[in-house]
Amino acid sequence: MHTLDVVSLSRLQFALTALYHFLFVPLTLGMSFLLAIMESVWVMTGRTIWRDMVKFWGTLFGINFAMGVATGITMEFQFGTNWAYYSHYVGDIFGAPLAIEGLMAFFLEATFVGLFFFGWDKMSRLQHLVCTWLLALGANLSALWILIANGWMQNPVGAHFNVDTMRMEVSNFGDVLFNPVAQAKFVHTVSAGYVTGSVFIMAISAWYLLKGRHIEIAKRSMTVAACFGLASALSVVVLGDESGYTASQNQKMKIAAIEAVWHTEAAPAGLTLFGFPDPAKGVTHFEIKLPWVLGLIATRSADTAVPGIADLVERNKQRVRSGMIAYEALDGLRRDRGDARLMGLFNEHQGDLGYALLLKRYTDDVAHADDRMIASAANDTVPDVPTLFWSFRGMAALGFYFIGLFVCAFYFAARRELHKRKGFLRLVVATLPLPWLAAELGWVVAEMGRQPWTIDGVLPTFLSASSTPASNVLLSLIGFVLFYSALLVVELFLMVKYVKLGPPAAPAKGEA
Repeated sequence: MHTLDVVSLSRLQFALTALYHFLFVPLTLGMSFLLAIMESVWVMTGRTIWRDMVKFWGTLFGINFAMGVATGITMEFQFGTNWAYYSHYVGDIFGAPLAIEGLMAFFLEATFVGLFFFGWDKMSRLQHLVCTWLLALGANLSALWILIANGWMQNPVGAHFNVDTMRMEVSNFGDVLFNPVAQAKFVHTVSAGYVTGSVFIMAISAWYLLKGRHIEIAKRSMTVAACFGLASALSVVVLGDESGYTASQNQKMKIAAIEAVWHTEAAPAGLTLFGFPDPAKGVTHFEIKLPWVLGLIATRSADTAVPGIADLVERNKQRVRSGMIAYEALDGLRRDRGDARLMGLFNEHQGDLGYALLLKRYTDDVAHADDRMIASAANDTVPDVPTLFWSFRGMAALGFYFIGLFVCAFYFAARRELHKRKGFLRLVVATLPLPWLAAELGWVVAEMGRQPWTIDGVLPTFLSASSTPASNVLLSLIGFVLFYSALLVVELFLMVKYVKLGPPAAPAKGEA
């Protein structure tokens, strides 16, 4: 970011608010299912210690849920305030999943959050258990619709450009709903949330065991979290692989940047474990590679090459030229909508119209851009390679670390040795912030890997922003940072307060 223009400030504001909001989302996703599992055990066994566990962890869940709502609602308004042209251009498509999320998922989740907290003495055990499971379902449905919207930004299927309205419109909502990118992102993201919830409960339980407090509740909580977390961590890796495969089908530049593949490699391509990408020279220094692995992961075959950045830039030059034809035809159609020749020409090249819009950074006369402008526009399709390279490796390394952590926890829990393993318990406590770091790195990979597009291949980011003074965005950015930071401090204060208070007193002997 070289200048504090309105686009850069709007991007920074949305990035910060999204990252703040995503501090709360994974924990909500993970804890909702863990609460449902613990309450199921209470209903089946009748042991009050499990009810006490649900109430205690439910209090922490409630604090986190409230903060997630407070930080999430404002994000949707930013599409109108900071990204007005984006809202105009694709709002008919992007707005539908957001509206459904509010009506179907958020209201469902919010309703059953209320019943969860205030229905303990007003419903039977089974009725309350159903409410808890519906709360977990609502939380996950909310994530589903948000990720359907985000998945469409990564892979804009089921939509077309309407010459009459000069906007993108839905042509097949089923394609939007069952977008393979959205589905892969959903299962990968919610699994990461389950890992976050599991580590959160394990870390606090480990702290209790180290302090010799609430031992019975801590051991049970840690055992449940270890089992659920192990399954979730394995799912994250498997489903992350699927997410990478879907990206390799429609976002080849993102994959090339993540892996710092500068030039197309003969199949099957090797996976770079370590190295220092150098965009200026187009090389990766001191790289260590695993032969064949990238080819097998990205193409699911041993005979398909993974295209490199340089070759993709050359392809994109041709797409820019094709888009220029579509742009010129569209300009003619504005004057004469009945020109069949121009309509045929536009329909033939409209898939590349977004690439022509990249030229708007360099000229207003897009249809007559010169070779230098075309080359600059094609080069703009390369995202920040070092950031993606290291963010992905940090996320992946943490993913495998969590698997090892959960395997050890599961083993010690099965042998009833959790309370004896002081060194391991300290490691678990120290692990507490790492799931959030992994989640944030994942969003950096997903969102920065899409640049320079707001809608991949359709609408460049620099054209999406509102026509508003940069000073206004800067003031709102400062306000958001201060407000969200205050909310984060409140969240941490309340969490620490209730963790120190701990669960209710241990039940009488025989109840546990």
